[in-house]
Amino acid sequence: MKLAKRSVRAAPADDKPPTRPDGDRPGGGPKLRPLGAVRGALVGVALVVIGAGLAFLASGFERRASARVIGDNSPINAGARVAGDISAHNSPSLVFNPRNRANLVIANKIDSPRFSCALHVSFDGGVHWSQTPIPLPAGEEPKCYAPDVAFAADGTLHMSFVTLKGRGNVPNAVWLVRSPDGGQTLSDPVRARGPLKFQVRLTADPAAPRRLYMTWLEGREVGLFKFSRPGNPIRASRSDDGGATWSAPVAVNAPLRVRALAPSPAVGSKGELYVLYLDLGEDRLNYEGGHRGRGGEPYRGAWKLVLARSTDRGATWEESVVDDRLVPTERFIAFTPPFPSLAVDRRSGRLYSAFHDGRRGNPDVYLWTLAPGSRAWSAAVQVNDTPRHDDSSQLLPKLSVAPDGRLDVLYYDRRSDPQNVKTEVSLQSSYDSGKSFLPRLRLSDRPFDSRIGYGSERGMPDLGSRLGLMSTRERALGVWTDTRGGTRLSGKQDLARGLAAFSPPDDLPATLKTLLRVVGVLLALAGIALIVVTAARRQQGEPASRRPLRPRRNRRAHATDERP
Repeated sequence: MKLAKRSVRAAPADDKPPTRPDGDRPGGGPKLRPLGAVRGALVGVALVVIGAGLAFLASGFERRASARVIGDNSPINAGARVAGDISAHNSPSLVFNPRNRANLVIANKIDSPRFSCALHVSFDGGVHWSQTPIPLPAGEEPKCYAPDVAFAADGTLHMSFVTLKGRGNVPNAVWLVRSPDGGQTLSDPVRARGPLKFQVRLTADPAAPRRLYMTWLEGREVGLFKFSRPGNPIRASRSDDGGATWSAPVAVNAPLRVRALAPSPAVGSKGELYVLYLDLGEDRLNYEGGHRGRGGEPYRGAWKLVLARSTDRGATWEESVVDDRLVPTERFIAFTPPFPSLAVDRRSGRLYSAFHDGRRGNPDVYLWTLAPGSRAWSAAVQVNDTPRHDDSSQLLPKLSVAPDGRLDVLYYDRRSDPQNVKTEVSLQSSYDSGKSFLPRLRLSDRPFDSRIGYGSERGMPDLGSRLGLMSTRERALGVWTDTRGGTRLSGKQDLARGLAAFSPPDDLPATLKTLLRVVGVLLALAGIALIVVTAARRQQGEPASRRPLRPRRNRRAHATDERP
């Protein structure tokens, strides 16, 4: 028997197995070339990197604001380091020359050993100070008292003060002096008002070089430590010739507010005249001297904080109540009350007012804001960053607005003393129009005794009616009454200053930061999408190219031929 031969026919040409290197994929899709895939991935990565870089750049400009104290405290008045000089300097009024911001001037009252006043001048931004003698008017007792200062837009310095008369030291007249050289020399005094003018304040219109405003409390009958009866109005007058002549006085407060005190004037961004003051309501304890000049519990009723506004240069007035439930925290003499503080953001027209209040059981500093175009004040915002009900006192805030809109608040602070006696000076600042504040800076480098001052023997020591504060874009200069050189027996008070430096949050406009973020995110998303697409296309092609090639069997290959 012959063995049969098995033969296998070759597959037809059409049945050749596919070649992978340069042909099409079995699935029908075109194969992604390796070089093109690498390029796509690189472009995607580049887009992601660029997008992330833009977003990081925008976030990098979101630097948080910070502040720090520069150097130690230094005295203002020449006798601060003289042990034998026991003068009680307090209530500083600090202004700067609009023609030369390095030219600063401070006026302050002196309570003891005799009633007087002082004028201090600096031409290096407050590093060094000199004292300018104040000429006294002929025929008056040598008792200059309660001065105030204002720089006009043309750089002329104007100073007001009252002269006191008799054993009761009653105001006898209001006087004005001028200085064309930044306070180095003063003109002869010119009489501006008659007797019983209390709490005289000056302010200048920054847009009108010769326009000045004067506000005061018009006394009618006074006694020891008191106004004998209510109804003493706050008045205002205007000068358009640099103080040479004055308009007829106009009442600022509404007639029903019969116990108005402590007028604080300011000129708005459009030339409006504002006067912030206290309405004591039914408080006879302080206004009419029910305490007889003795310390003790504060008045138990409520006060109001009121803003009066005139849009016709002081001719007519309208009022808005800032807060109608101020809780008094201390007693005071009606002639020298604590002043509330008023500041204007001249860029936006926003108004700020501040005062201390005891609504939470202990004195705290509060801020109220009036937005441009609004007639309603914001709710009170606590400035001092102390715990509620901590039994420490924060008192007598002073406001100042920097050219970039930063709001600074300077105040007396006793948080570090469990006995609530030792006083420090704190500064807190806001970059969001008073909604929130940076942590406090302790501007005073050591605490001092709040019990040293005129009236301490009666339990009512007086640190003064206001503090001084000036703000620039980079710095803030604070001035306060400091008792570190005195004792309760000597009553010595000096003016001290502290300096703070600021790093603003950032200078990049919000719209540009937003644009950078949006573009960065879009580029990053585009890059991620490109990387994903590239990877997906490679995923479709690569596995097939790596599988071993197996020839497809032809059904004819199974047929056999048997040959004889």
